[in-house]
Amino acid sequence: MCRFQLARTQNKTHIPRAVPADLTAELKSALAKRIMVLDGAMGTTIRGYELTEADARGDRFKDNHEDLLNNGDILSISRPDVIADIHRRFYEAGSDICETNTFSGTVLAQSEFFVEDPRKSGGIKSPEFFQKEVVENQFLQDLVWELNVESVKLAKQEAAKVAEATGRQRYVAGAIGPLTVSLTNVVDPNDTAFRPVTFDQVKDTYAHQIEALLSADCDILMVETIFDSLNAKAALVAIKENGTKAPVIISAAVGRGGETMISAQKVEALWQTFAHVDPLAIGLNCSLGPDLMKPFLEDLSKVATTHVSCYPNAGLPNPLAPTGFDLEPQHMNEYTQEFADAGLLNLAGGCCGNTPEHVAAIAQAVEGKAPRVVPALEI
Repeated sequence: MCRFQLARTQNKTHIPRAVPADLTAELKSALAKRIMVLDGAMGTTIRGYELTEADARGDRFKDNHEDLLNNGDILSISRPDVIADIHRRFYEAGSDICETNTFSGTVLAQSEFFVEDPRKSGGIKSPEFFQKEVVENQFLQDLVWELNVESVKLAKQEAAKVAEATGRQRYVAGAIGPLTVSLTNVVDPNDTAFRPVTFDQVKDTYAHQIEALLSADCDILMVETIFDSLNAKAALVAIKENGTKAPVIISAAVGRGGETMISAQKVEALWQTFAHVDPLAIGLNCSLGPDLMKPFLEDLSKVATTHVSCYPNAGLPNPLAPTGFDLEPQHMNEYTQEFADAGLLNLAGGCCGNTPEHVAAIAQAVEGKAPRVVPALEI
């Protein structure tokens, strides 16, 4: 039994939900006709609202011992008006799919803000610590469930409004992020077998998030910004064990050599690792600007027998730029047009540094462009 089973059955907001059988077919039909548009950077866009620590805390978390301003996910509870407005702006900019504000929506990730770090008192982060203080922490379980459910509701309400106003269906993708702990990375050079968490703990924390997202009628599950393929594998096992028929999108962050940051898989290996999942799409995001990402996108496009997504950073970090990144909307427009003309794209968007204005430029770039042709599987 999943370690979170008790918390889930006690939660009154849980409603079993079956994804419509034709949703995947509906999305595939749309992707065959045009390049669909994803959203941009939640964190970058939040910066534009100039929120304070008091905004992040609200009355509910005013006495929390750790700062919460860098916990963007908590704003779905403390400042839902801001998160809803961001979703609205991205949908109105042309996004077909917006991600929920749940990049860190797991008990493992949220523990960074609500559980005392044992290293401050001479201890270590270990499977025993995570099991007792995090996985079995009722406060965290309930908070994370609420955070995911409310985040889906915010995105869906804005999707519905914009869909009604424009006559074009909009979708919500549940953002499932990479975690702050790794199953691959060696953290103790004197004990290379040691890992701070176990595979089952990572899988179960993802299972908890996934069920919360689905209980709120999330359309798509998006395992994204993959640095560690083993962490992602745990998330995808959790999706399979859930039994959901929700479409899945997988997206990895790669370095300058085209490898995932921690597990060091090249994009061809990444596809072979996850091909059995039969995802709606696989792609690349974050980490690099579009110029540096292009050769790796080309490699992935050659081997993936499904749709390919791409939502790069707006160039490299630049603290002097308004968004913290080099590229402006017109630059993202130009690069996206180049990718589309080369037949590399089925879904396009932006990651860090990409505001609604950037996404509007990306949407304009792919308007009327033919989508990448998905190659047939060779048997």
